[in-house]
Amino acid sequence: MPIRTRFNIALITIFSLGFALSVFVTYRVVLNNAKEEVLRNAGLMMETALAVRGYTIDEIKPHLDPMMEETFLPQSVPAYSAVETFMRLQKKYPDFSYREATLNPTNPRDRTTDWEAAIVHQFKTSEIPEIVGERAANNGGGTLLYMARPIRISKAACLTCHSVPEAAPTSLRTKYGDTNGFGWKLNEVVGIQIVTAPTDLAEKNAWHAFWAFAAVLAGVFVLLFIIINYMLTRLVIQPLREIAAVSDEISQGNLDLPEFKEEGAKEIRNLQTSFNRMRRSIEKAMKVVHLQKQLINKSTPN
Repeated sequence: MPIRTRFNIALITIFSLGFALSVFVTYRVVLNNAKEEVLRNAGLMMETALAVRGYTIDEIKPHLDPMMEETFLPQSVPAYSAVETFMRLQKKYPDFSYREATLNPTNPRDRTTDWEAAIVHQFKTSEIPEIVGERAANNGGGTLLYMARPIRISKAACLTCHSVPEAAPTSLRTKYGDTNGFGWKLNEVVGIQIVTAPTDLAEKNAWHAFWAFAAVLAGVFVLLFIIINYMLTRLVIQPLREIAAVSDEISQGNLDLPEFKEEGAKEIRNLQTSFNRMRRSIEKAMKVVHLQKQLINKSTPN
């Protein structure tokens, strides 16, 4: 088997193993980075919702409270403002969804599901500020990344509508009744804010980055393969072929060929030097043999 073939087999094997290991590690890193990017976006949206809630409590609710006795105005509810704002944001980011869920909501639509209630209880029993995880989608369509933060009653203004039914505006009780959404206490965790996004959103982003990296890596490997083969041919194979061709000529008695120029890699130069020395020795030996033959011919009587 030619030296080039053996060398290329070894080179391709090493490159293949290196490429496989690189793409495996890279995909895991890129996927984790993509998930972190999705969660960073979710955190930004969560902060936006918190800002809207705070603005509603401080700037909007005081102006609307006097009207609440006659007409219920959902714009005075922080959760309503946050959800409505997110719905407008969702037009640009349709993969993300936002929900405010409480254990005992005024509007039954906002009641926690079983898995949301479990997260609320985690916040109730610990001081962790945020929970991030993955869960199966309700429709069986893969998994969801989620980020959840507690809804804690930190301002007394929130208790106007949620302490006892008698303290709530008449319009609110007329719309939702006296059963739900009451009994909340200051500094109590009553629910969660949660932003979700499909896991395959992160996977799609990861695949795009991964294929770009894999293409660049494959291109680098191919370029290295070509360069190494060129250098192997130029520095090793071609000089060896020349030495082999000259050796073949000399073995057939042709000593009129010029000596090798001692150039190239150190090992090749050493080989050329040794070959030139051997050739000169052969030439001297052949001259001695030729001279001996002449002397023998002269000393032999006819």
